[in-house]
Amino acid sequence: MRPTLYFDGPIDKLNWHVLKLLWPYLLEFKGRVVLALLCLVIAKIASVGLPFILKSLVDTLSVASTEQMISVPIALVVAYGGMRLLNTVISEVRDTLFGRVTERAIRRLGLSVFEHLHRLDLAFHLERRTGGLSRDIERGTSGVSFLMRFMVFNIVPTMLEIALVVGILFYNYGVLFALITLGAVTAYILFSVVATEWRTEFVREAARADSQSNTRAIDSLLNYETVKYFNNETYESEKYDQTLEAWESAKRSNRLSLFALNAGQALIISLAMTMMLALAAKHVSEGAMTIGDFVLINAFMMQLFMPLNFLGFVYREIRGALANIERMFSLLDREPKIQDSTDASSPEILRGGLRFDNISFNYDGRMILNDVSFELPPGKKVAIVGDSGAGKSTIVKLLFRFYEAQQGYICIDNYNICSLTQNALRQAIAIVPQDTVLFNDSLLENIRYGSPHASDEEVNKAIKMAHLSGFIAQLNDGWHTKVGERGLKLSGGEKQRVAIARAILKGSPLLVFDEATSSLDSHSEQAILKALKEMAKGHTSLVIAHRLSTVVDADQILVLSQGKIVERGDHHSLLKAGGVYHKLWTVQNQHQ
Repeated sequence: MRPTLYFDGPIDKLNWHVLKLLWPYLLEFKGRVVLALLCLVIAKIASVGLPFILKSLVDTLSVASTEQMISVPIALVVAYGGMRLLNTVISEVRDTLFGRVTERAIRRLGLSVFEHLHRLDLAFHLERRTGGLSRDIERGTSGVSFLMRFMVFNIVPTMLEIALVVGILFYNYGVLFALITLGAVTAYILFSVVATEWRTEFVREAARADSQSNTRAIDSLLNYETVKYFNNETYESEKYDQTLEAWESAKRSNRLSLFALNAGQALIISLAMTMMLALAAKHVSEGAMTIGDFVLINAFMMQLFMPLNFLGFVYREIRGALANIERMFSLLDREPKIQDSTDASSPEILRGGLRFDNISFNYDGRMILNDVSFELPPGKKVAIVGDSGAGKSTIVKLLFRFYEAQQGYICIDNYNICSLTQNALRQAIAIVPQDTVLFNDSLLENIRYGSPHASDEEVNKAIKMAHLSGFIAQLNDGWHTKVGERGLKLSGGEKQRVAIARAILKGSPLLVFDEATSSLDSHSEQAILKALKEMAKGHTSLVIAHRLSTVVDADQILVLSQGKIVERGDHHSLLKAGGVYHKLWTVQNQHQ
């Protein structure tokens, strides 16, 4: 079971609380983490032991006899090489052990974000910017990888080494050496923290500019045809360059602030090294220390400040990583407006009977539907017609629970749809939408999307029912033909037949046709209507239509005007009534 993820704090302030969220991922492989930490300690002890071997080697060379000059240094050199090898091998074993933990954490987080985005409501997806969202997620998962690896294997071991070195210097050489080392380390860390906090806004600004430029580029490419229709390539280039200019400016500020940070860190390191070596040289000249001690102190300082210098980089990158992942966690914090109730049920069999009872719905203060009621018995066909903007497609969105009605309720087979799980509700409904958007995959996989585990035989049956066989037979690659991004390689009629085949394959008891022929020519419309009629046999059908000629066979026709049902009846009775339906019919026939 994955942990609950949330973001606790404003987006404009980095929140270290996100580190707490990573613990469950570390604990998933407790054994690996413990072994990795054990390797870390062994490697660090071996690293601290290296200067002592150097000291012994130098002191031996200084005072050794001719016989010792051959045997003892060779042994010490071998010991030094062996210790170096041990340190490297143990570090590699540590990284290998922890690599699995990091990779699994990224997988878990990536899946959590992906699933959460699919749970979010339609309103969120209508407002989102796909390019920027994609970059935020990409940087967020990379930031998590960096955070887990470097927090555990750089900050922790560096702090352990600092403690060991300060203790050794204090014990062997006195309090002054320990104080200089501790003071330099403290000054370095404080300066790094303060300076990094100062420049974090530049990092965040660069990330924002990067997301905006990426969003602009993807928006323009997705609307390639529109750009060409209006010959606005220059306009798009200017807009894109404006976002790139903001990115360039943010990166320049980021780079200059990094220069100031690196210069300050280098100054602290230089002063500390100079003071330590001057003090050590003084002790050597007084005879209180050997040349080996001088070499040992020098090695300790170099060995200490090398990872400490890297610690400054790591801290900067961790702050940058937090700046990147905070947006990802804010996504995870966003609660879907439409959620299953705690006692939601999933009936195995639904017949598809539908009832709207006194449904009223407004969006952003604008009334869309007003007291709409109708019933669709199992196996029957009800059509909803009316002018554009009357609220027809909103009925479909409410049925799928993309939005919640403010008044009334919707039932399928006497189940209030709010009492069903969203999965059970949507499994009971198959839709042929007005605008069919396909995945950039083969025809076969786009049709199989209606039932991902369907066999080739079942897919082929759906293709025949949707009258797609002849079209597929003309293609060189048959049903393995790629349809292009959003299905752009197919015509409107071909895409609609794919949508019909997909809906047939889903096998739901309730079929919804949302203006499925509104954008087709007369020839394509007749072919699609024939496929729709065959598909609807034995099913309950709700048809949203603009063209009245497509619904003359409906058991009941509802006429929607300004969010209200103003007329209802079959085709002939509505014509006789001489009301709104009759006027719509007359207008449409005049334009044929």
